[in-house]
Amino acid sequence: METILILGATSDIGIAVAKKFASQHYNIQLAARKSAHLCALVTDIQTHYQVNCTAHTFDALKYYSHGAFFEKLNPKPDITITIFGMMDEEDLAFSDWEVAQRMISTNYTGTVSILNIAARYYIRQKKGTIIGISSVTGDRGRAGKLIYSSSKAALNAYLSGLRNKCYKENVHVMTVKPGLVYTRATAHLPLPRLLTSTPAEFADVLYCSFKKKKNVVYIKWFWRCIMVIVKNIPEFKFKKMTLWF
Repeated sequence: METILILGATSDIGIAVAKKFASQHYNIQLAARKSAHLCALVTDIQTHYQVNCTAHTFDALKYYSHGAFFEKLNPKPDITITIFGMMDEEDLAFSDWEVAQRMISTNYTGTVSILNIAARYYIRQKKGTIIGISSVTGDRGRAGKLIYSSSKAALNAYLSGLRNKCYKENVHVMTVKPGLVYTRATAHLPLPRLLTSTPAEFADVLYCSFKKKKNVVYIKWFWRCIMVIVKNIPEFKFKKMTLWF
């Protein structure tokens, strides 16, 4: 039975992904900054799916702890997925470097740190899967998501390069680009139903895409079409636009 490591497991998406893989008979390693918050989820998964489930403490910003964290995992995961991320208020991030740095460090630097470690292990094993959760906002930077979109753009480039690096070593790397998702963080927002997925829908699409070994996945297929249009708007026009998403 294979094992999946879920980094950022206290989020709504993390919980949905954990339950989806557990329902398909994968053992689950849940990791989050406050691992005590995972106790109820561990019990729920073990009770309902009869798989092994464990909780681990992981802080994306404590880079120098990542090596020891991965080394202590027993067994080592066959699949590593990064779900953690941060999207603070953009005006605040623009004016306060500490906020901007925390967003960049969480969305990009912390992810690169732990995935480099996982990738080196998988390359030695000549097998494994890495799944990175990015965002459609990383496809083109814009004023309304200045810091967030640029950090996700950097993550997209990293995952693309990692996929290239790992392919010949029989290690698969999948980039997942959700658009809008109904979560606790977006509960107060009037999200358009057609463009928004639920965490359960997210988990279903992710799992099916993982089984098919897809490279880049848009959770709602039409986001791919939307972002193709956005990316092809000439810069002299794009710089004058205000996008709502």
